Amino acid sequence: MKTLKNFKSLKGFKDLKGPKGLREEADTGHGGRPGRIWWLLAGLVVVVAGFVAFSRRQEIAAAFELISRVRLPQLTVAVGFEALSVLCFAAVPRVLLRYGGVRWSMGRTTSATVAANAVAGTLPGGAAFSAAWLWRYMSRRDAGRALALAVLTAAGLVSATTLFVLLTAGVLTVGPTGPGAFVQPVIGVLLAVVAGGLLVLALSRFARIRRLLGGLWARTGRRSGRIRRLEEDLRRVVGQARSVRPGVLPWLWPFLFSLFNWLFDVACLAASMWALGIAVPWRALLFCYALIQLAGALRLTPGNIGIAEATLSALLVVYGLPAEQAIAATLLYRVISFWALQPIGWTCWIALSVGDARAERRDAA
Repeated sequence: MKTLKNFKSLKGFKDLKGPKGLREEADTGHGGRPGRIWWLLAGLVVVVAGFVAFSRRQEIAAAFELISRVRLPQLTVAVGFEALSVLCFAAVPRVLLRYGGVRWSMGRTTSATVAANAVAGTLPGGAAFSAAWLWRYMSRRDAGRALALAVLTAAGLVSATTLFVLLTAGVLTVGPTGPGAFVQPVIGVLLAVVAGGLLVLALSRFARIRRLLGGLWARTGRRSGRIRRLEEDLRRVVGQARSVRPGVLPWLWPFLFSLFNWLFDVACLAASMWALGIAVPWRALLFCYALIQLAGALRLTPGNIGIAEATLSALLVVYGLPAEQAIAATLLYRVISFWALQPIGWTCWIALSVGDARAERRDAA
């Protein structure tokens, strides 16, 4: 397979400013602070979650009774699937770093990504802080500022793309029933937008079409300063991409690792149901999972606590599970995929941060 040796030229990004917020946060060591609206919405979510928990206390008690009878061999399988998911999640930036000429061990990459994930899932505004921390850590560990920025950006785009693929597959599997009936038109619109973008990209090969599109863009840019800034950023990115010319085939590996990250996490959810003796709603499983991941993107609470549990439980009930079974499956899955990873991630974060501080002192000496 052709390697991306030219990916090293991404270090030319040092002359680019990149995402301003990320750069400033990384230089200062502080993540983005949630605004007033965020706190208001988060408080509302907590109040609603408390009210729902109180009104459903009998189902929650039955769910905990069900969890107390969990079968350990099947639980081990669920934990194994989640471990594979974490490894695939870490493999994406590792492959991208390797394409840039930086070779990290699987242990180092996994420790760094698990640590960043724990920060993102615990602190208010933790996503910005964890991205800045991971960017700075990569920058100091041979990657350089430009390559680290490129790796994080590319990994995020690959992750979003594969999640969209899973959501599309889930919508097709579940059919026009329940919430799927509302999501199908949205998926259709997004697919149409993607198809339109690919069509424009294909037509841009013709000089006359390029001149027409360029004229339209220029006239629009004269009316909007934001579009002019976007145009400048796009020119720099396109110029850099032309110098790299990585080809399509090597990107298959990050795409596959990202896809398997999601699929192993779905398998953890299915195995959690299996461990509780619950019949898995196979047709709706992929759709429910992808939808809660999209809901989690709002990050109204640290780690989407309350949002993920309520959304997944409600979706499983809509698609046929009794309330106590849906709650039990959701809680067990969240314990494995979120809560159990928090102490591990923070331990990794402390160890890596201490090591980073020692390295700085050695360099200063």
